[in-house]
Amino acid sequence: MKKTNAKTQKPIKSRMLRLPALEFNQGKNRQLYTFAVEGKQLHEFCTISRVTRHDGEGLNGYQRPEVVSHIAQIREYLESENPILPNAIVVAFDDSVRFKPSSRNGKQGAGLSRTGIIEIPIRNDAVDTQKPGWIVDGQQRAAALRDARTESFPVCVVAFIAAGLEEQRQQFILVNATKPLPKGLIYELLPSTDGKLPLTLQKRRYPALLSERLNFDDDSPVQGMIRTPTNGTGVITDNSILKMIENSLTDGVLYLFDDIEDQLDVLKQFWNGVKKVFPDAWGQLPRKSRLMHGAGIVAMGFLMDTIADRHRRTRKLKTKVFVDDLEPLRPVCRWTEGYWEFSPDNRLKWNELQNVPRHIQLLSNYLLIQYRELVWQPKGKRR
Repeated sequence: MKKTNAKTQKPIKSRMLRLPALEFNQGKNRQLYTFAVEGKQLHEFCTISRVTRHDGEGLNGYQRPEVVSHIAQIREYLESENPILPNAIVVAFDDSVRFKPSSRNGKQGAGLSRTGIIEIPIRNDAVDTQKPGWIVDGQQRAAALRDARTESFPVCVVAFIAAGLEEQRQQFILVNATKPLPKGLIYELLPSTDGKLPLTLQKRRYPALLSERLNFDDDSPVQGMIRTPTNGTGVITDNSILKMIENSLTDGVLYLFDDIEDQLDVLKQFWNGVKKVFPDAWGQLPRKSRLMHGAGIVAMGFLMDTIADRHRRTRKLKTKVFVDDLEPLRPVCRWTEGYWEFSPDNRLKWNELQNVPRHIQLLSNYLLIQYRELVWQPKGKRR
């Protein structure tokens, strides 16, 4: 059966690109292939899978958007007198790509590799999703090669056959984790990546999953409010939410639950209570509301844990429980105007509060002290 273009429904004409290549093994029976190809040919059989979401669906792709200024710099260099790009482009192929060893079929170089031909199907007029290769590392270089005014510039490619999108994401994270890649992109990829990762990223995978659910669940009070690479309109930075969640998972109320749905329920009930008690400060940009600021998010997380501890015998923490305990704090909070009265000799204008450890600790201590004085006191001793 002939393949057709998804948009035009016309038959797709294809040809086979055959290139001399070297095959060698890594790990447990994993094959890598290295070969040279004209830089401008890369986009004939490779696509760049950028991270996207569609209407609240799961994460698609894994690449960062093209950095125009960086591409321009590489292109300018490629058009200079004597350029060189020694680093290989890393490509993940689907199983339509084949390696055919040479007729001698013998291992060379002390048995580490063998020569042959790699066969890459090129489908004319095919959409990006029908191309057999995905660029895992070298997006900016590939774009610069595509746009450069050069007749010929061969580049080295290192390729592997991927089992699917999951393996591509895993390899992308491992390749880029030590590079100056935006951390937000790495964190957003973590929930949908199940493979083995460095320990520091393993620790952030579960908090990242909770953050993702908070950002995209329909019943979440912060739905769409957490700013990520695929949600640039959010008002709360993803790192602030992650810190708040990590603190609670380590020493707070989230530590007490094993089920993710129970943990999410506490988070949603609490932040729904915050939304009801502080409506004027809710949903504003951090420069207009310190409640949405990193210091406010992390400090309120500590308050959530304290309120939950006070009601630890309550079977299920509902929004009303949090509203009742937060309401007495409304007069002493200065999220959008006024001065924080931390002590008689320590006053800060509301927008002087910064997302630094000293100010986070200052705000956290203040909220917890106020809570204990205004709410959590033995009967008959409350003011």
